[in-house]
Amino acid sequence: MWRSLRFRLLLATVLVVLLAVTVTAFVASRRTTGEFQRYVQHRDPVTDRRLAFFLAWTYTEHHGWDGIQPVVEQIGQISGQRVVIADETGKIVADTDRKQIGKSIDTKWPPPSAALMADGTLVGALYLDPVTPQDAADVAFLSAVNRSVLFGALIAGLAAVLVTLVVSGRILHPIEQLTAAAQRMEKGDLGVRVSVDSTDEIGHLARAFNAMSGSLAQQEQLRRNMVSDVAHELRTPLTNLRGYLEAARDGLLTPDAALVDNLYEETMLLNRLVADLQELAQAEAGQIKLVRRPTPLAGIVEQAIAMLRPRADAKGLTLSTDVAPELPLVDVDPERVGQVLRNLLNNAVAHTPYGGNITVAARSGDAAVAVSVRDTGMGIAAEDLPYVFDRFYRADKSRARQTGGAGLGLAIVKQLVIASGGSITVDSEPDSGSVFTFTLPIAQTMDD
Repeated sequence: MWRSLRFRLLLATVLVVLLAVTVTAFVASRRTTGEFQRYVQHRDPVTDRRLAFFLAWTYTEHHGWDGIQPVVEQIGQISGQRVVIADETGKIVADTDRKQIGKSIDTKWPPPSAALMADGTLVGALYLDPVTPQDAADVAFLSAVNRSVLFGALIAGLAAVLVTLVVSGRILHPIEQLTAAAQRMEKGDLGVRVSVDSTDEIGHLARAFNAMSGSLAQQEQLRRNMVSDVAHELRTPLTNLRGYLEAARDGLLTPDAALVDNLYEETMLLNRLVADLQELAQAEAGQIKLVRRPTPLAGIVEQAIAMLRPRADAKGLTLSTDVAPELPLVDVDPERVGQVLRNLLNNAVAHTPYGGNITVAARSGDAAVAVSVRDTGMGIAAEDLPYVFDRFYRADKSRARQTGGAGLGLAIVKQLVIASGGSITVDSEPDSGSVFTFTLPIAQTMDD
């Protein structure tokens, strides 16, 4: 609990609220006290000077402060203020409340409202409402104000904590769901998903998690399929080899040239499968060495067509080319590009029925040459298109050798094209044929 994100978020909020309450209460208290002092000490300076002039004139007329008390009381009745007069020694000679007469000025009183001058000589001082915040009533008033400020700040702090609890719960709940889902995934449940009901960063995280989970589930399924497919592809030639050898050992077959040819064919199947797996692993690891040089593409196309023509003729297929004239040179490894074309043509020949057409076309773009292999074969279903370049993936689930081998050819093609600096796509519809298009970078010549 002490290390949970919820507790740390709540603790941080409480600390911020306490700091805010303390600062607010301190500033409000100082501000209130200062403003109150300025309020009680505020006087109209013009009125004070006129009153001081009148009192000084009265002092002159009476040759002293004798008889000043009735005048002070009258002034207090008219102004509604408490009026106190002290002589030059600080002794109070008049007070509208009559309580301070004969006493000295209280040191807690604020400064006098005006000095009383007669013939240029200081004869006394005028105090109007000589109260201070230290008076009991004023202290009570300030205490009440400060308590109200503190109470309001505490209420605001409590509200902030409650809001933090609610908001943190809404924020952390999906995170807790993600954590639980990740723990389930760690235990092998790759089909786990989390609900997405927001469009904020948490919602983006949940969608990313779901996408990752789906991708991992797909990759796990492909891994299982790969193990199954490798076992299947190895089992068939190994079973044949074992059968031939057991028959020869038991004297059922004569070890003649025909038997040797059969054993050799099955051995070559194993060899091709292992070689394809090794080549795919190297391509995915970026370890294939390409001998790149400026190369004319037309020659590579013609050579690949020539190698596949016997198979095409045997199936009654028409092989043709549509290579644009004066194509620029491409910066590639000719052998690897030839391998790409042969793999694509092999697939086209295998999946195109008798009497169909296969066309290899090439066109130049701004920075690359696009090469396409089009056939009029059975096509590929829409649900299979995203996976045709995955290793061991075959739209035909029958696994018959006649329908396309081990399912590594297109995975190798993709990796070779990427290693050459290009990209590859497929466009297909069932019963309408397929078009595989890949790009190759144009070679930079001395004139560029």
